[in-house]
Amino acid sequence: MAFAYPGDGSLDYFPCRYGMSRVAFRGPRRDLLRPYVAVLGGTETYGKFVPDPYPALVEAATGLRLINLGVVNAGLDLYLRDPDVLETAARARLAVVQVMGAQNLTNRFYAVHPRRNDRFLYATPLLRNIYREVDFTEFSFTRHMLHTLHSVSVDRFEVLVEELRTAWVTRMKALLASLPCKTVLLWVANNPPPTPDRQSYLMADPMFVDSEMIRALRSSVARYIEIVASAEAQSQGTAGMAFAYLDEPAAQTLPGPAVHRQIASQLGPELVNLL
Repeated sequence: MAFAYPGDGSLDYFPCRYGMSRVAFRGPRRDLLRPYVAVLGGTETYGKFVPDPYPALVEAATGLRLINLGVVNAGLDLYLRDPDVLETAARARLAVVQVMGAQNLTNRFYAVHPRRNDRFLYATPLLRNIYREVDFTEFSFTRHMLHTLHSVSVDRFEVLVEELRTAWVTRMKALLASLPCKTVLLWVANNPPPTPDRQSYLMADPMFVDSEMIRALRSSVARYIEIVASAEAQSQGTAGMAFAYLDEPAAQTLPGPAVHRQIASQLGPELVNLL
């Protein structure tokens, strides 16, 4: 059963910061003077509503020290635009980079918040010119905006998607190149990377990322690890998660402890072998 609580703060994430960064990571804060593995990623890596996310489980099983640098709804901009976070990752013996969606990054068409990458800031004149009938002041989040633009015009939306895909590959290569240690590219989802099907881009996470984009990065990493949540793990849903009553709909969309255990069981031995 899930652990549902009536108030806020059902799970204490012990938020902490590293260096002069203003980004709050999941704690408790770890000592960076001893060797560690850095884990970069989004909501899944952070482990929202999960008492023991997969970085903690891998550490417990292997004895390796893992620093959880995951952030809820993170995009690539969070890491590339924060020198302190990037330095923390670069000092690791090994860095695991979760595949994050392509929607939460600044591009030629729109800008996102530098730390809360799912927050839409503004549309550029280029996007406003393409979608003249859309009032962009109505949007606060990238996902809401993208669903609206898709409903207005599928053809025009495809131009935006191609820009996001191109920007994502370029940005991912820049992030991987900035890490002098060995790097692992980690796919975590309910399905493997899709083929470049331009009709399903709003249905799957990580949003807009396909097998071609993953293939473009394979030569930049020491190992690519693809973890697809098993039917058995998915069937356990929110069992073991900790969330307030009103957060249940959000919790149902995220991987639960069973999926995190699966990730840890597959990822841990791979990291040991690399080190």
